[in-house]
Amino acid sequence: MKRNILLILLAAVLVSPAAWARAAKYETVKLDPASPEILYTGRTMVQDGAVVCNWSGVYAQLKFEGSALKINCRTDRKVMLNVWVDNPMGAEADLVVTVGQKDSSIVLASGLGKGQHKVFIQKRSEGGQGTLFINSYELTGKLLPADPGKERLIEVIGDSYTCGYGTEPSHKNDPFKVETENCNYAYGCIIARYFDADYRLVSHSGIGVARNFNDGGKYTMVDLYSRTLDTEEDCPAWDHKSARKPDVVIIYLGTNDFSRGKAPTLAHFCKKYKSLIDQVKSAYGESVPVVCVGSRIDEMAGTYVKEAVERCGHSNVSWMQFNATIHNNEDELGASNHPNYRGQKKKAMALIPYVATATGWQLEDKPVR
Repeated sequence: MKRNILLILLAAVLVSPAAWARAAKYETVKLDPASPEILYTGRTMVQDGAVVCNWSGVYAQLKFEGSALKINCRTDRKVMLNVWVDNPMGAEADLVVTVGQKDSSIVLASGLGKGQHKVFIQKRSEGGQGTLFINSYELTGKLLPADPGKERLIEVIGDSYTCGYGTEPSHKNDPFKVETENCNYAYGCIIARYFDADYRLVSHSGIGVARNFNDGGKYTMVDLYSRTLDTEEDCPAWDHKSARKPDVVIIYLGTNDFSRGKAPTLAHFCKKYKSLIDQVKSAYGESVPVVCVGSRIDEMAGTYVKEAVERCGHSNVSWMQFNATIHNNEDELGASNHPNYRGQKKKAMALIPYVATATGWQLEDKPVR
């Protein structure tokens, strides 16, 4: 009898830690947003303990065991976030969050069951609409190391088309609102999903190579490309050498150069475009292919991009141009006459073969979403 009691007690001692772990309620802990267990893709920096980002499309991955996750954050204007909980980053987000100027604690996930969970958080609006300050996360559970990034990485340099300006359901005559901007619906993210790649966006609405839309602003992408934060002049320069090297770079610029006002001369445009390619090649080397895209809006813009590529003096630089009828100008346009999700998918479908040729990646019989 005593022997049986001892065996029962011994079994209880051996089993109870795991049983208690399964049964016990998780504690809520505050997480350092710069924790190495959290994976960020895109340009970020740490400032006064906060992770700061404002380029379009920066995203974070948190992996954990637990039941709930909050983000404590703020912005200087207005920021929109896409969130996925226990789902891959597909075209449609599980949750859309608005971040305001006051410090806020926003629930991203709650009531989760046993096992491991993953949450992705994507900054879907661009830097000109607001900078995101992530002060901390609150996790009811235990943080785990994030899964490593995908094998492939695409960098996309562009303007409002890359930002996803006006992609959300709206009419072409509707004015732009930050709620209608969603980089996840833009061609760069669509292409990345098709190739199962990570992506890094460097994009700003109205930006050009030699001049900006309506001659606005004093900086073009030639000036902004080196920045860690899109709209901050005094922020540290982005460290290309320590950042992950992309497998391919797409440059889709030139539309705004030929907007209202006097267009740049061919010589000036080619000089500026070469300067941008020089920066890309200096950062990543000649072996990384660059695919340059000509605008559908202005035939001269496409001609200039082609000429700039031919004059740039670098290897592994190719060129393509969207036809003016790549998408229609009615139900495939969103706010402020920018392509909506349907129009953006057509752009992605046209670009995918060029990316495949530049990288050697195989095309697959799968939907473009």
